[in-house]
Amino acid sequence: MSHIKSRKHAAPVRLSTTALALLAGSLPGLALAAEGAAPARKTEEQVLPTLKAIAAPESGFKADTSANSKLTQPLLDTPKTVQVIKKEMLQEQGAASLMDALRNTPGITMQLGENGNTSAGDTFQMRGFSTQSATFVDGLRDLGAVTRDTFNLESVEVVKGPSGADIGRGASAGYINLISKQAQADQFNELNVSLGTASRKRATLDSNVQLGTNTAARINVMVQDGGVEGRDEVKNKGRGIAPSIAFGLNTPTRVFLYSQHLRQDNVPDGGIPTTGMPGFYNADARIQAADKVRRQNYYGSASDFEKVDADMFSARLEMDLGGGTQLKSLTRYGRTHMDRVLTGINGLSINAASKALEVARTRQRVDQRNEILGNQTNVVTGFKLGGLKNDLSAGFELLMETQNNRGFTNGSTSTVDVVLNKAKVPGIALPNANVYAPNPADVLGMPIATGADTDGRSLTQALYAFDTLHISEQLKLSGGLRVEHYSLRTSSSTLVTGGTGGNLATYKPLGYEVGSFVPSNLKSSDWLKSWNLGLVYKPVAEGTVYVSLANSLTPPGGDNFALSSSATSQANAALDPQKTSNVELGAKWELLERRLNVSAALYHTRNEGQISYDDLKNPIPMGKTRVTGLELSAVGQITNFWQVSAGIARMKTKQSDQWNSDRTIETVGVRWSPDWTATLWTSYTFGDFTLGGGLRHVSEQKRAITTATAAQNMPSIPAYTVADLMASYAWSKTLKFQLNVGNVFDKTYIASLNNSGARMKLGAERNVSLSANLLF
Repeated sequence: MSHIKSRKHAAPVRLSTTALALLAGSLPGLALAAEGAAPARKTEEQVLPTLKAIAAPESGFKADTSANSKLTQPLLDTPKTVQVIKKEMLQEQGAASLMDALRNTPGITMQLGENGNTSAGDTFQMRGFSTQSATFVDGLRDLGAVTRDTFNLESVEVVKGPSGADIGRGASAGYINLISKQAQADQFNELNVSLGTASRKRATLDSNVQLGTNTAARINVMVQDGGVEGRDEVKNKGRGIAPSIAFGLNTPTRVFLYSQHLRQDNVPDGGIPTTGMPGFYNADARIQAADKVRRQNYYGSASDFEKVDADMFSARLEMDLGGGTQLKSLTRYGRTHMDRVLTGINGLSINAASKALEVARTRQRVDQRNEILGNQTNVVTGFKLGGLKNDLSAGFELLMETQNNRGFTNGSTSTVDVVLNKAKVPGIALPNANVYAPNPADVLGMPIATGADTDGRSLTQALYAFDTLHISEQLKLSGGLRVEHYSLRTSSSTLVTGGTGGNLATYKPLGYEVGSFVPSNLKSSDWLKSWNLGLVYKPVAEGTVYVSLANSLTPPGGDNFALSSSATSQANAALDPQKTSNVELGAKWELLERRLNVSAALYHTRNEGQISYDDLKNPIPMGKTRVTGLELSAVGQITNFWQVSAGIARMKTKQSDQWNSDRTIETVGVRWSPDWTATLWTSYTFGDFTLGGGLRHVSEQKRAITTATAAQNMPSIPAYTVADLMASYAWSKTLKFQLNVGNVFDKTYIASLNNSGARMKLGAERNVSLSANLLF
């Protein structure tokens, strides 16, 4: 929602005692930080408090700059594809999660963890590559199995293409940078309350108060609870609070202290069987002829749960050093804990006695803890060299990340016995579920902790520099270099088990007995050198044409802290990093008095070093991936009252030298990479009314592109197009009502599919939410 500032309606606004107590309690030591800030400048004019009033859009959806200080130029002159998704558009759409926000950019697809056992939280793929470890908050790496919320976001920045120089390891397709809300020299309170179908309830509060001429505090709060449209039993419940305080505003030295705390208590969704869906295949004619299931069916257990705690503490120092030089230093400590039991489904079978169609169930337990401690210090300056202007951004990063995963036996069969503390424990019996009448009340045993935990720790030390050389008014040359030392250590153990299905036969010759642990300690380290280079030509002030080159490196185990000793694993500690390179040719233009930005980008990405098998059936890193694509976008205002954000992407993928272990099947394309994706959102304000709507289109997404015969289950996600609508009415300058209707035509479509094609999640059916937004 856009606002204007009005002194006419200004009124003193005070934070409650409770809010201030929460703010102070979560950020100790603020007084010490304040002493280090520069003294306030004297002024005779008193800055009066302001109140935001609802009006026509001011800035709209278009962003001119990035919050990322590593990008030295305005977005128009940046030689890469960067999309900034601002909170104004997210508010119009009622987008509550990062996954909702990313639907506004083409070329991104959402993923479903294998058998529900994903521990990555938000999981998506961009330009043909996984980006599960490429999410950042204010420029520092974020990690942990958390579904990220939008309540504390100013914007979401999507940077596409290999970006190793920007962020380091594992940036084959780009990265997502989340920009946090922070205290500012302003005074406002904004409360949003929404009610929706599936008993959804959500409320957010954004309150900012000036505590003096140069100090301000802000607090963002979120609570939500509700189900999921078209799904029985599944629940999403959470709360969050994000306090911040700023010292030295409008002075040369500024200190920002802020934190974010999320708690989620959900009932997870293991999906439904794909039987009966168009394109489904099973060699058993009886299963092939079976009808599809009700979308509401819940195949999990009443004892399934998902609890997530995520805390982040940040401190940022900004100093204007004179002569256009600025220092920024961000220090952060973050921790997340996810504990989840989820019942997944897999193979279909016919019960010999009842002749009923059944589906096998699996039980997974994920208990994962992540911690991160890091600092990024950056200097931005300008200077002349040889008579030519240079814009320089340089700095260093120090990062320590740790992850602990507890070991469990999932007990998919009752014939396996495990030994814990020398005591024999029977395996867990998991009865099949009736495909058409699953019973959440079925008694299912809980996964058993084995004590065979896995610990990972990574250390990163990096130096980087980015420079833009102004050759002339029309020509700019940009370059970036990052040199980092990355090391990863994985410590794990394997529990020796007996009985049918146990591993005693493997480890007894090595001297291990049932109930003992086989330790494993693996290490990997390397120097990673990443770079980018871009040439920008400006035929007019409002337009640019550019060409850019870039690379990135992905070391083994870099995505999940898990090294392997297996020669067939991509995480083998002895492997060299995968190499990705990209060339991009693009153009960006600002039209309609620079209110509307249109852009086009043609790119070609190459990735090498994937595990495959040679003619002698030996595993070697010889696999290659090629992705070629074209992206078009238009973001901004057509008129002062008409806003638009649109994008379309065409992508073709090819894999070569990607063989299975016996050299009988070759993979020739990248899964989950649709040829076409498109997104549109537009809104028009007339008087007190705003009408808006959008379309999302994704063409077919194949789960396997190989030379093999027809795959069992669902071979792909069929193409789909979904429409959404919005209408809002400004009751007064401070109160606004908004109605959102998602999936207006109640389209049934597969949103995500697991790797075997046996399990899917359908996109939300038609859903409605009504919200009220109050400024006070």
